[in-house]
Amino acid sequence: MLFAVRMDVDIPRDLAPEVRADLVAREKAYCRELQKSGEWVHIWRCVGEYANISVFDVADNAALHDLLWNLPLFPFMKVEVTPLAQHPSDLAAG
Repeated sequence: MLFAVRMDVDIPRDLAPEVRADLVAREKAYCRELQKSGEWVHIWRCVGEYANISVFDVADNAALHDLLWNLPLFPFMKVEVTPLAQHPSDLAAG
């Protein structure tokens, strides 16, 4: 199943710099792992914001939920999920 997910990140400014650096490094490593597995299909930065719009290809809602909850920055995110379906005008639809 395909999902578009917008993630807005709001890390507290008073978080210790070493804690912040560790969280961001673990987030990047996890993101790359999921991209290599094919579950995190696309990631785009929202210009001028600490946010991204991503496309995930996972088995179901529960798989996406688990994936998102395991993001190291998840406690500092506002997440909006939109399930996707192929559009009939898409050239790939035939």
